[in-house]
Amino acid sequence: MPEPTEPEPDGVQDGPGEQPAYVYIVRCADGSYYTGWTYDVERRVQEHNAGRGARYTRQRGPVELIYWEAQPNRSQAMKREDQIKRRGRRYKERLVRSAGRGT
Repeated sequence: MPEPTEPEPDGVQDGPGEQPAYVYIVRCADGSYYTGWTYDVERRVQEHNAGRGARYTRQRGPVELIYWEAQPNRSQAMKREDQIKRRGRRYKERLVRSAGRGT
């Protein structure tokens, strides 16, 4: 698991000294998957489980982290999140299996 980091304030642009961002997939209590991005995976999963995450997960908690991958910056993480979200459940399951993080 990556080291916890503080999120950048809204409006900060990627550039020199940019910090890595992470794309993650959680499994919801109903068996569905949710994909998102963050600077701090552990904190974000805790937010989802505390009901302060995405509206989707608030209705389907608790969630379990099943996959994450590092990206060089926020922009790349957002692009990768979009790629994953556009794919189906089978693609997400293959990602999780290939990373050895269980499905």
